[in-house]
Amino acid sequence: MATLSFAAAVASFAEKVPEAIEAVRNQSAADVVKEMQKLDIEGGRMPHKTGFLQESLMASTATMPSIKAASRPVEGRTYKFDFGIIEAVIAGASLEDDLYFGYTAAYAGHQEYGAQGRPGVGFVRLAAQNWPVHVNRNAETVRKAFGL
Repeated sequence: MATLSFAAAVASFAEKVPEAIEAVRNQSAADVVKEMQKLDIEGGRMPHKTGFLQESLMASTATMPSIKAASRPVEGRTYKFDFGIIEAVIAGASLEDDLYFGYTAAYAGHQEYGAQGRPGVGFVRLAAQNWPVHVNRNAETVRKAFGL
């Protein structure tokens, strides 16, 4: 079941409860982002020192957020991520919209892919690979919630 596409996972109830499709998409997108953002100190993959990388996550329905060369943490400061901003973009998106999630921290790509002989941790790629898992789980939850 984990290999089903999004369309196949929601096809059985798409005509009966159209808003269920949006619920599955929105929760699945949020779940992928939460997985991307899970810190290594919490059992996730994202490296954590100041919280700056985690806080640099941006969401958009228009374009992929860009890494900014000058975007670095301020010495001695810690940062806290607010998931509400991401949730607002997800909730405001129509089903026709693409959702883009990207980091603006200058070193985001180095952490993801590695640099200077240090391997990357793949916190984005590995979370994105779990999209079908989240969709299938959320489709099942929605089916039960709507009695389908």
